[in-house]
Amino acid sequence: MRLSWTAFTQLLRCTLLGHLRNRLALVLAVAFIPVWITVARLCTSDQVVRMSLDTISAPVSAPAGQVGQVASALGAVTMVAGFITFTETFLSRQLDRRLLLAGYPRLPMLLAKLAAVALTAALLACYTTILLCISLPVRHAAPLALALAGAGLAYGGIGLLLGSLVRGELEGFFLIIMLSLVDTGLQKPVFNTLMDVAGVSALLIPWSVSLLTLTWSAATGALALLVLHIQRPSRSPLQRKARARTV
Repeated sequence: MRLSWTAFTQLLRCTLLGHLRNRLALVLAVAFIPVWITVARLCTSDQVVRMSLDTISAPVSAPAGQVGQVASALGAVTMVAGFITFTETFLSRQLDRRLLLAGYPRLPMLLAKLAAVALTAALLACYTTILLCISLPVRHAAPLALALAGAGLAYGGIGLLLGSLVRGELEGFFLIIMLSLVDTGLQKPVFNTLMDVAGVSALLIPWSVSLLTLTWSAATGALALLVLHIQRPSRSPLQRKARARTV
């Protein structure tokens, strides 16, 4: 147990240090989110937009500028979380393989990657919530932070999955961008108010929002860990030889 905990903490530390050494990821996290929120604030009007939110089964109205800022912040968090996790997972594949071949335990490695995704999503959610509180009259900061953290967790899991599957960085970046644009684009309240697209209502079924978010996050994380478990070697050459002798 002590060895597994030491392996987990060391691998979590290495993963977080890998995030910090990724300058592009830091620029995206620190600069892209506030810039995107500012662009949404400057490019949208204060005209009141009326929409129907299925999650609360009631019509609501809000200035288009505020709606645009929240939607832009959500899209920015999904992209940044996906990019950060994908880049670290993609670049560390060879290192992870060497560690496993050297006899490093598999479970602590997988849990460390998942913990890094959770910490990244939490930090991005807190940072984005602070930015929105500065720019908007936010009355309920906790639910807003929870929604942003759920989006970060889901796309962090997607980045973890793509980092283990795709062969090149360009393919991973493209998939994350397209998934984020389609996901957040179809669920924008302004989009749903102005257009009636067949199939959009199927994506907005009034389930419990928190439970649905956690379900998506758990599903993407579990699938990513499964792929990592299958693709990474489970034993070092010495361990395989020893097992063959016993058999």
